[in-house]
Order: sequence, then C-alpha cells, then structure tokens
Amino acid sequence: MSPTLVRHQPADSSASLRGQGPSDPAGARARARDWAEIQERMLLPLYDAAYDRLGIGTGTRLLGLGCGSGLALLLAAARGAQVGGVDTDAFRLALARERLAPDGGPQAARLVCGGPAAAASPEGLFPEGPSPRARTNVITAFHPPGCGNADQEPAASLTAAAALAERGSDVVLGGWGPVERCATAGVLRMVARRLADPPAAGWRPGGRDDLEDLAERAGLRPDGSGRVACPFGYADAASAVRGLLSTGVFDAALEVTERRQVEKELGEALHPYQRADGTVWMPNVFRYVIAQTR
Repeated sequence: MSPTLVRHQPADSSASLRGQGPSDPAGARARARDWAEIQERMLLPLYDAAYDRLGIGTGTRLLGLGCGSGLALLLAAARGAQVGGVDTDAFRLALARERLAPDGGPQAARLVCGGPAAAASPEGLFPEGPSPRARTNVITAFHPPGCGNADQEPAASLTAAAALAERGSDVVLGGWGPVERCATAGVLRMVARRLADPPAAGWRPGGRDDLEDLAERAGLRPDGSGRVACPFGYADAASAVRGLLSTGVFDAALEVTERRQVEKELGEALHPYQRADGTVWMPNVFRYVIAQTR
C-alpha cells in the first residue's frame, strides 16, 4: 500500500513559525526538522518503557495521537506493530512519512493531518488488519506540554480516539514527572518569566495526578503507571536552544519578541547545565499512565 497523507486542515497550523517566528511556512518547516533531528529523541526512554510494559509487537494496531515526525511510530513498527498516526502539523507528518518509508517505497502507516475524528474513514486506519475496518487496540498520547505538538483539548481527543478502538484497548498517556526532578521544566519556566509572556508563563509541569485525571475525564480506566528517566542532552548550547524552540512552548513569545532575544534568554538559562566540553545535560523524570477504554 502506498503511504497516505490525508489533509483535513491547512498545513499552516497555529503551532507554526512566522518569518523567523511562528507563522511563516519556512520557519514551521525548519522547526519541524529541529524537532525531528534534535528534540524528539529525548523521549526515547519513555517510548521504550511504555512499549515494553504493553508488549507491543505483532498483532498490535497502534494509533499515535500527536505522532509528530513519527519516531514513536517507527519504534513500534520495528517491533512488528501496525501503526497509524494523527497530528495537526503537516510538516512533522511529512517527516514521519519519510521515516516510515525512507526509500520512497510503500508503507502501511496511515498518517492523518487533523484530530482523531479525522482518522475515521470508510477504509479504516489499518486497511491491512484482520478485517477491512480493523480497529486500533493501542492508543498513545506521549507528548505533554513542552514536549511536542501537545493537544490543547486532550480529553476530547482521547474520547474521539477511544471511539476508534476495540473495547478494553490500552491507552498510554505521557507527562512530566515531579518538578524537582525535571531540570528542563525549571529552564522553561525561568525563560517564560523573563519574557513576561502570559501563555508561556502559565505553563507548568504536570501535577501528581494530572494523567490519571485526564484519563478519567476522557472516560478511560487508569490501570497502572511508571516513571522513566529522560535526560535532555545536546551537543552544544546552540543545539539545545534550537531543540527547545522546536517544542512550541515559546511560539507566543516569538510573536511579540525578537527571536534573538528569546534565544539569548534560553542560552542564559541553560548555562548552569553546560559542561566543560560544551555539551548540555539536563536530567528529567517523566511519568506514564496505562489506561483502558471502557
């Protein structure tokens, strides 16, 4: 089957960049590339821990919410799973398509630009599944605010995704761990305060029971959790700044502040985490919750 990218909204989403800031398509494309090449790999331990916990492999039909540039989907496919994904950022989805079919050949993943409801179609998410309308049996929502194209209405998205799943399917939710164990959270909050940017200043790492509460609001049944070390490591300060800007946390600031100023504030906040060899290392702990569709 040929790879399919289904567009249900303009590629220039609210999360894209303008000029060197948030609304310019060239900037959005560059930021998507920075996310794929620099930032997304920081969450590899989270992906692997959840997949190990659930035994992802042959027979798994996995739907990734906010799948971005597709690294988590690629890991699941390498374990033998059939994968599909939805995301509001068409530039990241284009990179996911490249990852899942690097030689331009066919691949079975169906990537949908839009929300979970857009993934419902007559041919289904998994045309090569056990039936023509095979349903997903695992849903992932890995990215908390500050770590990707985070959903602004996660409960609604999870409810819509659950309607595409088999009864009793597993759902994985990812989020920040305790704030005192997340160095990156402190950096992001510090820069937000310096920029006096209300949307970013209101951002915070998740509370102790936020993921469980989210599962309950979405009509899911929580059934276990875990913690994973996800240190953010960069080759140098410039790479760290590019990676953190790719998350979208500072999009609102970039609309009203020169990019150079945002980069300067980030660079100064990262200074305590820069080692003698120039690398940047920030220890973090992430949480995940396993839930089931009712």
